[in-house]
Amino acid sequence: MNELKLADMPKRVTDLIELKKKGVDLTCRPEFEIVPVDFRHKNNQFQAHIFLCLYKGTTGGAEYLFRKCYARGCPNNLCPHVSQAVMIANRYLQRDYYRLRQGGVTVEEKLFSLKDMMVKYEGLHEEQGSLLMIHDYINIAREGNDVSIEVMLEHVDAVEHFANEKNAQTFLNGDFNVTTLGRTGNYQRCLGCYATKNEDEEKEYAVDVANARLDLLYDEFESASIKFKRNYFSMT
Repeated sequence: MNELKLADMPKRVTDLIELKKKGVDLTCRPEFEIVPVDFRHKNNQFQAHIFLCLYKGTTGGAEYLFRKCYARGCPNNLCPHVSQAVMIANRYLQRDYYRLRQGGVTVEEKLFSLKDMMVKYEGLHEEQGSLLMIHDYINIAREGNDVSIEVMLEHVDAVEHFANEKNAQTFLNGDFNVTTLGRTGNYQRCLGCYATKNEDEEKEYAVDVANARLDLLYDEFESASIKFKRNYFSMT
């Protein structure tokens, strides 16, 4: 079976839906990976786990593969706790499954689970406070409340740890400072990534994906009358 060229591959869930609308035969099977990662962000170095869904299948008889990061969890205050990250990941995953169903794409709707993690954090199953996702803030705005969002974009260096290897990876991270109801909250989201050693070949591809995901968010911000300024990743 043929493999698609990188430039022609579906890069996002949205691409699969668009292909289906065009009448292209496709299959989609999600597979999960929970990967330990060493992050280096400004002056902070910390370890976390990223919750990845690998979207695999065929489209037009050719094989495709892309991955999407649904959450990042760690046992410190630099990102959500691991148990919160599972809930965040599954909420976003269910949103994508709904979009795929509505678009006519058949997919097995599996979810992330804490028992899948082979990591023993102390207090892993402790109760955590609720953590708002960006779409919770969008809903707050749709209810008639004033919401403003400052969007900051960063390239974050990291090293992913797999069973027998380490891969240097650059993440395209969105940092959203949200002010509403007299409070300011922070929400972070990975919008794309590329292998650091393959920057020349993969960076433009990753930036395109990240900016396309930002456009979807920005359209939702506008529809909810949220105050914000469009900001995009650049190649420089």
